[in-house]
Amino acid sequence: MGGKDEWLERASRWAAYYELTKPGIAGYVMVTAGVLYLVALGGKGDWLPLLSTLLGTGLATGGALALNQFVEWELDALMERTRRRPIPSGRLGPRQAFLFGNLLALAGIAVLLVGTGWLPAALTALAALTYNLLYTPLKKVSSLSTLVGAFPGAMPTLIGWSASGRELGLEAGALFAVAYLWQIPHVLSLGWLLRKDYERAGFYLLPPSDPEGRRVALYMVLFSAALWVVSATPTWLGVTGNLYLAGILVLGVAVLVLSLASLHEGRLTSRGARRVFLASLAYHPLFLLLLLADSLRW
Repeated sequence: MGGKDEWLERASRWAAYYELTKPGIAGYVMVTAGVLYLVALGGKGDWLPLLSTLLGTGLATGGALALNQFVEWELDALMERTRRRPIPSGRLGPRQAFLFGNLLALAGIAVLLVGTGWLPAALTALAALTYNLLYTPLKKVSSLSTLVGAFPGAMPTLIGWSASGRELGLEAGALFAVAYLWQIPHVLSLGWLLRKDYERAGFYLLPPSDPEGRRVALYMVLFSAALWVVSATPTWLGVTGNLYLAGILVLGVAVLVLSLASLHEGRLTSRGARRVFLASLAYHPLFLLLLLADSLRW
């Protein structure tokens, strides 16, 4: 029995480390960087740099997310949504999470440095630092944290593009802008749905003094409208063709219409915010799919 119990304890600990990396998010960031690598090269990239991009981005993202949980573990313990995470639940200690997160992040940056060059590695380090040293503490101070947090969130577009060896010109900037603007209605709608939980931790992800959610809805509309316009620029710059353009404009209209409809009798409803969140949740993977399909077609 002792051997079995020891094995179960060890398996539980490894599961906690795995959970610390938020594998769903890290995996999606990895895929985003990989897609942008292929898009930058018209769907004809080499396998070794592509694998380095995927592995390096995945490791570094997992490390950054683990470090974020180390920084916020006491606040995570206050929120229903996060109190079962590895550190607040007691399955891992803060020191273990800190060392593990640093090891993963440095390993990911090293893989990118060796496999793709200094620029993707530097952008990855910048994203991790911005996320943990700027966005995370700002959440306790100002709702501007939402705008700041969208910066590291959009960085995988630049990481993947630069890993291809292409310079960061207007084309990369346009794709970064789409990824950046998409996050605002996505985060605001989620923030409204989880506002009570965030209030317990003292997070300012939403505009203050907005109990009816009118400003939140207005910001969702404004950023959704900006997203609709900016999402067409990759085609105007010659990165994509009409397949991408038609699809992304339809998606943008859907998010904009739902943002406009989120207000009911002068207040933002949970039902309206949930619709915007679900639409934005579908938007980004379809954005990547359209980019990749158009690149491979050409």
